[in-house]
Amino acid sequence: MEMNRVELLGAFEKMAVTAALIILCASQANGDEKSASLYKAKCAVCHGATGKGDSPAGKNMGVLSFSDPKVAGKSDAGLKDAIEKGKGKMPAYGKSLKPDEVQGLVAYIRSLK
Repeated sequence: MEMNRVELLGAFEKMAVTAALIILCASQANGDEKSASLYKAKCAVCHGATGKGDSPAGKNMGVLSFSDPKVAGKSDAGLKDAIEKGKGKMPAYGKSLKPDEVQGLVAYIRSLK
């Protein structure tokens, strides 16, 4: 059966939307993997693999779990500020991390709750 022009344009439109969604999901997955890797490299030694503060260093320093109301109640801007400027014994990462990496860490930390 032959497709008319309107049907053909509709099919192309659906394919374009599908392709865009696939690309968006793939880039999000890559961002998540990068943030997870960055978390493991910079944060997990104190905050623990799951963000509970249960690593030996975290326990020694009294690091709170990310699910603790004192931490979970912080805004994204508050978490970003802590990552960039440091807090207590936590070093500042504002000069060594790019803004999109800091934002990725905030999103990753939120996913650990």
